[in-house]
Amino acid sequence: MRNGDTRVRGLAARAGGWSARHRWAAVGIWVLFVVLAMGLGSAAGRVDVKDSDQLKDETHTAAKIIEDAGIDEPASETVLVQAREAGGKATDADFRAAVAAVMKAVEGTGKVTDVTSPYDTNTISKDGRSALVQFDMRGESDTAGDRVEPVLKAVEGVQKEHESLRIEEIGGASMMKTFDDAFGDDFEKAELSAVPVALGILLIAFGALVAALLPVLLAVSAIMATMGLMGVVSHVMPMSDTANSVMLLVGLAVGVDYCLFYLRREREERQAGRDSQTALRIAAATSGRAIIVSGVTVCVAMAGMLFTGLAEFEAMGLASLMVVAVAMVGSVTVLPALLSLLGERVEKGKIPWLHPESRLRRKRGGTNRESRFWTAVLKAVLARPVVSVVVAAGALLAIAAPALGMKTQNLTLDQEFGDSLPIVQTYNRVNDAFPGGTEPAEVVVKAADINSPEVTGALADFKAKAISSGASRGPVEIKLHDAQNLAFVYVPLVGGSDLDKAGRSLDTLRDEVRPATLGKVDGVQAPITGQVAGSKDFNDQLAGAVIPVFAFVVVFAFVLMLLSFRSLTVAITSILLNLLSVGAAYGILVAVFQHGWGASLVGAEGVGAIITWLPLFLFVILFGLSMDYHVFVVSRIREARLRGRSTKDAIQHGVVTTAGVVTSAAVIMVAVFAIFGTLSMQSMKQMGVGLAAAVLIDATIIRGVLLPAVMALLGERNWYLPKWLHRLPDLTHDEAADAVVAPAARDDEGERVRV
Repeated sequence: MRNGDTRVRGLAARAGGWSARHRWAAVGIWVLFVVLAMGLGSAAGRVDVKDSDQLKDETHTAAKIIEDAGIDEPASETVLVQAREAGGKATDADFRAAVAAVMKAVEGTGKVTDVTSPYDTNTISKDGRSALVQFDMRGESDTAGDRVEPVLKAVEGVQKEHESLRIEEIGGASMMKTFDDAFGDDFEKAELSAVPVALGILLIAFGALVAALLPVLLAVSAIMATMGLMGVVSHVMPMSDTANSVMLLVGLAVGVDYCLFYLRREREERQAGRDSQTALRIAAATSGRAIIVSGVTVCVAMAGMLFTGLAEFEAMGLASLMVVAVAMVGSVTVLPALLSLLGERVEKGKIPWLHPESRLRRKRGGTNRESRFWTAVLKAVLARPVVSVVVAAGALLAIAAPALGMKTQNLTLDQEFGDSLPIVQTYNRVNDAFPGGTEPAEVVVKAADINSPEVTGALADFKAKAISSGASRGPVEIKLHDAQNLAFVYVPLVGGSDLDKAGRSLDTLRDEVRPATLGKVDGVQAPITGQVAGSKDFNDQLAGAVIPVFAFVVVFAFVLMLLSFRSLTVAITSILLNLLSVGAAYGILVAVFQHGWGASLVGAEGVGAIITWLPLFLFVILFGLSMDYHVFVVSRIREARLRGRSTKDAIQHGVVTTAGVVTSAAVIMVAVFAIFGTLSMQSMKQMGVGLAAAVLIDATIIRGVLLPAVMALLGERNWYLPKWLHRLPDLTHDEAADAVVAPAARDDEGERVRV
């Protein structure tokens, strides 16, 4: 038998073996797949989520009524004209002249319609210092941000001519432009930074350019293929820009991780003296299997988002699921083919000053598999496992404690961007002068005859009662669409940008004002929508989805771990440790962004809440991604146990030999996620900090301390499987193949050593 000649079995081993034997075919098929996916996606185009599909409840009903009526609500804009000095009034001559100049300037752009004077609409503040010129943008509201620039410049021109007044524009189009500019710049910055950062870390990890390039190239090709597939799939389940961004983030993380696991094992076996093909077969049977188990687990976790009933979440879940599946398949097929083609050339492009000790060990016939740092840590942990569990678990529970008081809400403009953008200051000034004026509640009234006396009277009563009830201070505006028998009622809510107070005003409108007025007219529909209503309905729907999503992800992850390791103990401890990791990430989020502890370090002062979608999103993403490390480390521990080591020795061997790859993978993930923590948008900042903190905790405290300590305490009970579960499918065969058994125990039959 040749050096290390082996016969391995199992899906990952067979896939790797076929690819290694049919190298050019495997590479060609992968390239063809990527090209076809991109071509089909480009030809099909992408269908995005409609506003009417974003939410259920009243916001969905309102959007559906508007969509069915064929009305494209224009993007409304407002120009605040405000006296800088306390004594200035809207009745002053220069104030009136400024208002007239604003109206003339915006009309002169040819981009607006329905310009109204504050003296006609009574949009003058109670103190008389502020007034609002209102108008609509021409054309579709979805693209109004692209056309608002001339209007903004016209308003700026009037401001220069009236320096004693404050003249500023805000509205749907101008906020859209601001949001798109910030969002686009942020993600461009993140996307441009992520790949170089990952490549730089991989160069340090491998010390060779070719080895470092392989994971990045595979991750990028998986992302490109998935982008094409998203276009095709979007005709069945609509996608979104957010889903695309999340897909890029997840795709880069798992794509690099999976290749890293595979490549490091292949490299390790070559350093142990095996030839390239044998090392590749061993990597396929061990790391390849871990990649499949991890990938399926991540896919299951991502599938949990499909149970939310929220179109945006469903799009994110499906996009993430697809990119993980594509990266997983690429890692166990085209990567072995490329490694087989390259052979020893995978070490080309060595960086001389990196890892000189590794080269010395290879010359001496040794290996570079164990980390001195983690060897020292493991020695202390295994010597006192009880103390280690108590200290580590206690620390994580303390970190997680703030999560018990988590407050979630859709972030307002000032929360999202802070004071970094001028439009935020305008937003605050308009809300101070006209509470709720920048984001009014919108009542969509549908009737058989919108001009009937009953409906007209009910609208008048609603307008009056909205103010008398204390839900609004006015002015309440009504716009009729006679042809469609619709009326839009805009109600500024008391509370303004304070969503808690505005939410109570919304409840008053929905529960008291509407039933007493519009609700008394037969056949009238009057759903209430708007930013505050959308936030409330989103929260309510998300709250109802939490238990089903949590249950689905946890139960299926448990089953997969049970089948993959055939150990009830491993499955249970895996779930508990992952939940502890997620809880700690929640605690850090709440401490920083809600309570403001250390918020200045990440530029998050004054946010005071966690964006609504983040907790569930983080749970799904983290629960999936943390399985990468867990499966990889536990697989190596079980592999060592199958070789005949004691459980304690197997734990130490498994953890220290995987420490390098887990550390490299974690550093890449933390670095990429941390890039998002530097962006200007608080929602992206929260996502980046939450993900980076969780991965850091997971790769250090969980995998380096708690996992080995818990397994040491359990001893042989780690491998416990009740007799009544012995009939479960056996998915453990790859790791037990003779490829991973010590040389003395190998034979040509490939028989397994069982725990």
